[in-house]
Amino acid sequence: MTSSLICSETQSRVSSVLNRDIKQFGKKFMFDCNEETCWNSDQGDSQWVLLDFPQPVKVSEVKLQFQGGFSAKTCRLEGCLKDGDFVRVSQFYPEDNNCLQSFPIQEVPTVEKVKILFENSTDFFGRIIVYSLDILGEKTS
Repeated sequence: MTSSLICSETQSRVSSVLNRDIKQFGKKFMFDCNEETCWNSDQGDSQWVLLDFPQPVKVSEVKLQFQGGFSAKTCRLEGCLKDGDFVRVSQFYPEDNNCLQSFPIQEVPTVEKVKILFENSTDFFGRIIVYSLDILGEKTS
């Protein structure tokens, strides 16, 4: 049965935060279930989010909610085991809108870390704004 893989023990990192203002735009706001808060990246190409799970998982779906005008045209999901090298798992193409979007992942290996790379932002300066991020799947042993 698939469920959210993000828990209190999941560690996250992001490529940047707008003006380094983590109190207003930090990564924690992607996971707080508050539609008023968001992670806002600084400008630049190839923004990303990295999640480090407390145990091995199989990812079956990625759910993202961008702010329209600040979404990625192309996203690449990469995964690896604790000390391994990241390998490409999937590529998906979000729409440029404010809706929660869901992206099923096919043939996923067991991973302990996932990295979502936001390529080709719809914003001229390369900024990405994410209101909600969830990773669904199954925990493995």
